[in-house]
Amino acid sequence: MKKKMEGMMRTKFMFISLIGLIFLGSCNPTKYLADGEKLYTAGQVDIKNDTLAAERKEAFESVLEESLTPKPNSKLLGMYFKLGLWNMGGGPDSSSNFVRNWLKRNGQEPVKLSDVNREYNENLLRNKLENFGFFHAQVTSDTLIDGKFASVRYDAFPGKIFRINNVKFEIDSNTYLGEKIAEIKSTSLLKTGNNYNLDVILNERDRIDDYLKHKGFYYFSPDNLLVEVDSTIGDHKVDMFVTLKPETPLKAKTEQHLGKIYIYPDYQETSSGTRRRTPREHEEYKKDIYIIDRENKYRKKVLANHIFLEPEQLYNRYWHNQTINHLVNLNNFKFVKNEFVDSPDSANHLDVYYYLTPMDRKSIRLELVGKTAAVYNGTELTANWTLRNAFKGFETLTLSVFGGYETQTGGSVNLNSSYIRYGTEIGITWPRLLSPYKWAPARKYIPKTFLKAGYEFLNRRTAYTLNSLTLNYGYAWKENEQKDHNLTLAEIIYVQPRGISDAYKAQMDTVPTLRHIVDPQFSFGPNYIYTFTNTMEDKQHTFYAKAGLNTSGNILGLIQGADYNAGNIKNLFGTAYSQFIKAEADLRHYMKITANSTLASRVMIGTSYSYGNSRSLPYLKQYYTGGPNGLRAFRARAIGPGSSLPENLGDENFFADQTGDFKLELNTEYRAKIAGMFHWAAFIDAGNIWLQREDINKPGGKLSNKFISELAAGGGLGLRVDLDFLIVRTDFAIPFRVPYRQPGDRWVFKYIDIRDRDWRRDNLVFNLAIGYPF
Repeated sequence: MKKKMEGMMRTKFMFISLIGLIFLGSCNPTKYLADGEKLYTAGQVDIKNDTLAAERKEAFESVLEESLTPKPNSKLLGMYFKLGLWNMGGGPDSSSNFVRNWLKRNGQEPVKLSDVNREYNENLLRNKLENFGFFHAQVTSDTLIDGKFASVRYDAFPGKIFRINNVKFEIDSNTYLGEKIAEIKSTSLLKTGNNYNLDVILNERDRIDDYLKHKGFYYFSPDNLLVEVDSTIGDHKVDMFVTLKPETPLKAKTEQHLGKIYIYPDYQETSSGTRRRTPREHEEYKKDIYIIDRENKYRKKVLANHIFLEPEQLYNRYWHNQTINHLVNLNNFKFVKNEFVDSPDSANHLDVYYYLTPMDRKSIRLELVGKTAAVYNGTELTANWTLRNAFKGFETLTLSVFGGYETQTGGSVNLNSSYIRYGTEIGITWPRLLSPYKWAPARKYIPKTFLKAGYEFLNRRTAYTLNSLTLNYGYAWKENEQKDHNLTLAEIIYVQPRGISDAYKAQMDTVPTLRHIVDPQFSFGPNYIYTFTNTMEDKQHTFYAKAGLNTSGNILGLIQGADYNAGNIKNLFGTAYSQFIKAEADLRHYMKITANSTLASRVMIGTSYSYGNSRSLPYLKQYYTGGPNGLRAFRARAIGPGSSLPENLGDENFFADQTGDFKLELNTEYRAKIAGMFHWAAFIDAGNIWLQREDINKPGGKLSNKFISELAAGGGLGLRVDLDFLIVRTDFAIPFRVPYRQPGDRWVFKYIDIRDRDWRRDNLVFNLAIGYPF
């Protein structure tokens, strides 16, 4: 523990020292400005209009300010962070010093007042206001000087906004094109009474074009539509006329049918580009569909199932996009190119060409991972071999071999202090549902059938060894963009302990919890997971929900009349199997407060019922809490069940392995952007786990009607670094409520003493993780 604390202190010292140096570099942001130059700090827009509501006025001002150029130097906690790096690098100094050049590359040159073109910005703001419907807008500007700093204020006088009086579609409805446009007039984005807005007009053109692309008008373009505006009718109103441009070509006004379809699944890019040719007659797969695969690398029927366009049908953008998505998501082609060409055989027909460049059929990937957690450190190496199109039907066969080692580098606990782990997994995925029954989800997404088998050997050296076998077979499919399903028809887990050391057996007598870890485990049965999310949508309130049901040994246990309590324990292949029903739910809500801040909340509920051949869930299926993704004020598996006291081994050595049959966890977190890649968060977590039945070794662990009073709680602050491709997360948390204290003394606010070293050592928990906790 002492070594661990010393390491943390060194890390904190280096971090604080780096921040201190950047702070010093940021203290004098005008250091390298020439005489007479001013540092540009902000461009502020003030709309002079008393008729606009305060919220709308503020929103307009924000949008206008975003369009101003140039952008001032960015700030972090009020400091010119990147400008400070540039200054530390010597500013305009052209030194070849590596450190200085690195600082300047990652820094930012000062943005000066002389870089601002006020006249350009005034015209830009005026045009923006006209696009919003303020046709008689005026903009003036003024420079505000404060020593060596300067800002520019833009006063915008928008006048009264113009609104839509009437919208007319002046396109001949006797033509097929006019008929199709008339079908969607009622859902037009241009509505009487709304403000004039150029963006809405552009969106309306795109909406009409998108609809026509689904009705065969391949050559139509939004630019073929003209929206004329008459602002002379008075009373700050406009009439709008939607019409076709006179120069619209005949092709754009004519629907196109599909001709012949050519598919090249083994296409290789050449320096001369794509070369089309007419295949020989024997290459025709079926009427007017040609699959050119001379070496028969692919089963033509499987490939054709992913082509949703058919000869003689009207061109349809939806089915065109669906075909491209399927071909890409088959995970067999490096490039998917598509071309539509006027058919030489008949007018108003398009021949379709698909050029599919395969990925390498075989590939090997090596992954070396360094792992660190509390006082444990180690490494793991994984080799993944992939065979694509294994049986000519776009199947993906994978084989993984892994091995790792982890050892204890701090503290004084030697039980389970290191381990060696190695194993293998082989799996195959089919891009379709293999089922005797004909059922299929939405055609928009490719369903998958999976089969995986794995073996793992875990050697705890001074404690025990575990041999684990797993087998999974099932289906995964998407119902739509928001809903996912995963049905595992057969999940088999078999764990057999070996070589339990005398030292570990002695500890099992002292800490009975340890016995559960090395119990033989055998569970088999189906499980199902349903996931819903709309977090990808731009809404104030979005949700994520995941629910799962897992079962084992239910039918066999009933047939055999298994009864653990009566001592009638049944075996399968010489091992007692588990019999349980387990259900869990993870519900999340995200509320966007501002553009840069969110309130995220989560409720996790886990329940189970073990019966017949089992008294509780097997160890691998039990719930736990704590750690960087749960109750962050407590270490992983260190809380519960209920109000039972965690086990301790030796002086100041904590054995964290608390598991249970029920779980409740509540989390809420406020997230906000500081500047650039830096974000911060404040959070509160609460929860616990409980047992289904009384356990004399864990008094107070059974679930009862007092479970609310047994909730653990904690909270803290965190810093997140968003690197786009990953998020590095740090959290500092302290406990607020400790369930294993006496009932009247579980809230521990009165004991908080941040200045006390012993208190910090026992209560201040630091978590380092990748990604958000939820």
